[in-house]
Amino acid sequence: MGHASIARVLVDSALPQLDRLFDYSVPEHASDAARPGVRVRVPLRSAGRVADGVIVEVVEKGDFAGALSELESVVSSAQVLTPEVYQLARRAADRAAGSANDIVRLAVPKRQARVEKAWLGRVESSEPSPRQPVAPVAVAGYPEGVVEDAVARGGRLAVDAIPRVTDVPGAVSSVADSTTATSSADVPPATWVGEWAVTMAQAATHAIASDRSVILVVPDYRDQQQLQSALAALLPPDRIVRLDATQSNADRYHAFLSCLEGAAVVAIGNRSTVYAPVARLGLIAVWDDGDPLHVEPLAPYVHTRDAALLRQELCGCALLFFSHARSAEVERLVEVGWLTPVAPTPAVNPRVIATALQANDDAQSGRARIPTAAWATAREALDSGPVLVQVARPGYAPRLACAGCGETARCRACEGPLGTATVRSAPACRWCGSIAVNWSCTHCGVKTIRAVGSGSARTADELGRAFPGVRIIVSDGDHIVTQVDARPALVIATRGAEPIATGGYRAALLLDGERMLARESLRVAEDCLRWWSNAAALVAPRKPVVLVGVGGEIARALSTWRQAEFIHRELVDRRALRFPPVVRVATLTGTADEVSAAVAAANVPSTDVLGPVEAGDGTVRTIVRFDYARGADVAATLRAEIVRVAASRRRGPRGTPVRGSTLRARFDDVEPFDS
Repeated sequence: MGHASIARVLVDSALPQLDRLFDYSVPEHASDAARPGVRVRVPLRSAGRVADGVIVEVVEKGDFAGALSELESVVSSAQVLTPEVYQLARRAADRAAGSANDIVRLAVPKRQARVEKAWLGRVESSEPSPRQPVAPVAVAGYPEGVVEDAVARGGRLAVDAIPRVTDVPGAVSSVADSTTATSSADVPPATWVGEWAVTMAQAATHAIASDRSVILVVPDYRDQQQLQSALAALLPPDRIVRLDATQSNADRYHAFLSCLEGAAVVAIGNRSTVYAPVARLGLIAVWDDGDPLHVEPLAPYVHTRDAALLRQELCGCALLFFSHARSAEVERLVEVGWLTPVAPTPAVNPRVIATALQANDDAQSGRARIPTAAWATAREALDSGPVLVQVARPGYAPRLACAGCGETARCRACEGPLGTATVRSAPACRWCGSIAVNWSCTHCGVKTIRAVGSGSARTADELGRAFPGVRIIVSDGDHIVTQVDARPALVIATRGAEPIATGGYRAALLLDGERMLARESLRVAEDCLRWWSNAAALVAPRKPVVLVGVGGEIARALSTWRQAEFIHRELVDRRALRFPPVVRVATLTGTADEVSAAVAAANVPSTDVLGPVEAGDGTVRTIVRFDYARGADVAATLRAEIVRVAASRRRGPRGTPVRGSTLRARFDDVEPFDS
């Protein structure tokens, strides 16, 4: 009898010191079931506990010379963790000084036993049914063959999306018949979508036609609805797999398992879809990577863009970043030659009018929130269809101030700013939600509050009085609207919540630009340009887009539709200041001693150490900057410090819990640069 098989297991644990593979002996009765990728239960030597895990590989001989513990049990025969996804998780975790298990937890949904049992019974008892064939569709609007060639040879492109909306006939009926749709809520309500969605769907057909899978990642459900409609017009239903957080656990797990069947499919969804276990990956495409929803809020905080770049390196597939306004990170990759820029041919430029760049003899009108020219534009456009009005904030009054001294009215409980959601609602804290009862100003004692600024609800009230008889539609976080018809209407929407209008809006007013730009953030100009560009792309061809109250280079960039040139200048400024993404950064939080030791271990010049500053709860925060060439070394060093601190924790006096480590590292986060 030869050596017993050894299973190398990734244990599901939050402890950083357990972020490695553990060897377990495979008992004879489990030798057939213990295969790479299956879930298992394994014993831990501490306190006789049993933990969940997944087998990464099975070998005949390990490095450990002593006796190995046996696997406790094999949970299921479903091989849910593919080698490619594990390698991606390992590389992404190493780059971010995190644990591979944290990424595997994002990549592999929680087990749904009933769904898994039914799926195993189906795939093990019958041959896989053939999928419907797919014919490649030419990518329209770009230089001939450029996008198609990139998909065929594994190229990397930064694609400037065509700024318009288009109709995709037949998309709704196709989606309604799709086996991947789980309820009527999954069916897109209309066939008008952004042109970017059609382009991504066209590119996907070339990979599917060559029997390779596709991963398409978007920020949220609004974008996903558009993309699903565009795909349904070009691909059969059995080629589309939907993966997103809005699904029930059972539906999401069923969709995840369908990716493991080996057929070439298109997996669409939000940020975690980049880890989908599809077979023979031929294309990854990401829409609007600058959207903050692509930032993973869970450790190790790997951005969709970074995960896509790593996966492309691992498997050699094509990688396309689509946007109306590039992020600074994508622009840097273009400038270093890693991505090739592609623009529409012929150029498609919205008709943007910046009021601040125009001569205006009426000074009072120029200072108004909606200048006379913008009023006239909206009134004329309403004769033929809907008009979009983009505002900065939801609610009625985004900010309340003391009527006496003008200071911001703040909550007594948490010092958060007060605001009102509607004209009749009571003032409430925008942070903790507490109602401001018997409020008085802490500065002057006055008890009267006045509204400062206009949110979506107040703007709707004002425009309703100015345009009597015109439909008013509000779209924000509390009022979800994804589509509007072609009848005249004023659509007041917060940034990023703009619905699509049938045939495109007949005009758009971009308000509160100065307020948006006043936000203290490293990305403020980049974000504003992206918000405005995405809104302008929803307007019908050659219809006016009025940018109110904003001048300078950013207004010129939007007016001439040369966003890349503006982002290039942003990079030049950040390069002089050594700000991301020109350099990488790591934000360290923990006790003063922990952070100080980690900074010393990182061995970066003192000029690249920002802090420490108080972070609350007895912790401090320090930012270290370093060049990309040092990224792997710095990440490994900081990870070693995190493990060292976590492993050195000690139990306190009797009856007190074990003192946990407070040292944390977050890479490439620009939030600390916001005030």
